[in-house]
Amino acid sequence: MGAQKTTKRMPRAVREQQMLDAAVSVFGQRGYMAASMDEIAELAGVSKPLVYLYLNSKDDLFTACIRREARALTDAVRAGVRPGLSADGQLWSGLRAFFTHTARHPDAWRMLHLHARTHGERFADEVAAMRADIVAFVTQLIAAAARDAHQDPHLPEGEVAGLAEALVGAAESLADWAGATEGVGAKQAAATLMNFAWAGLGDLMAGQPWSPPEEDSDPVTDPAPDAAPKLRPVVQAAG
Repeated sequence: MGAQKTTKRMPRAVREQQMLDAAVSVFGQRGYMAASMDEIAELAGVSKPLVYLYLNSKDDLFTACIRREARALTDAVRAGVRPGLSADGQLWSGLRAFFTHTARHPDAWRMLHLHARTHGERFADEVAAMRADIVAFVTQLIAAAARDAHQDPHLPEGEVAGLAEALVGAAESLADWAGATEGVGAKQAAATLMNFAWAGLGDLMAGQPWSPPEEDSDPVTDPAPDAAPKLRPVVQAAG
């Protein structure tokens, strides 16, 4: 049963957040298409016309939910990284903050990571902006760690950006896994990713990067000579 509709007056901002709370729960559990404005209004304890009056349409309501929850997640990650820690300490505290937030707000995480990406370019772009913000922040962390370790860093900018992309992608997948696996908390999820990633990153920060065998080549950047198939000559029939 939803909350009882109330006529008690409250500030518009408070009422709007109440509607967004209800909408995040419904969108996160049912997805965009199956979510009902009637159910959202019922859960918020308001009338459906009032939801439309405040937030215009289902699309605008979904967008407002995405923006609020995306901002909350990025703020949580940034606030979780404590300055002055070692490189691994900063990464650990940031991952703990990420997994703690996604565990505490599972409907919001499902809405952002599963539903918003698959229901139109407008919504996908909102999530992409959030992800780009987190990747940029992680890139700064890795670059700062490299500077601290080497004084004169040897990590190219493109490699640092690639490492950040890989780390964020792994964190997203682990957040889904932790949410679907009974008994897995934020600390375990963060420790799993640290064990997976930091062994390599730690060596990298120490100036000991892994290198592929010399005989290996990249088929994209190092094409083998004469790799293109040879065409048979065209023989014209005598006329």
